[in-house]
Amino acid sequence: MKFEPELCRVEDALSILVGKWKPIILLYLLRDGTQRFSELKRNVPGITQKMLTKHLRELEEEDIIERVVYPQVPPKVEYSITEYGRSLQPILEAMHEWGKQHTLHKQQKLKQQSM
Repeated sequence: MKFEPELCRVEDALSILVGKWKPIILLYLLRDGTQRFSELKRNVPGITQKMLTKHLRELEEEDIIERVVYPQVPPKVEYSITEYGRSLQPILEAMHEWGKQHTLHKQQKLKQQSM
């Protein structure tokens, strides 16, 4: 593949995925399937309700996740990955693996420096 920096679309892709919690939200939905808001909140410790709502709305706008509201009292809302959103799975897995390798690399470098 020939890369042409002036035609780079990486920024477009990152604009969808950037956010401290977005990759984690997506990985939970990919792994566990459809979840309610409260389940996602419980699975992502440290995220505020406001930030979870913001990230979910942004991902929904990009057609990465789907939000289904059931007409009942109290309201029931479920979130799931769209078929289109599933195309991110290999990218997220590759980023996860790279992150693990990078962490090991940094640890080894620190270890070498302390010798």
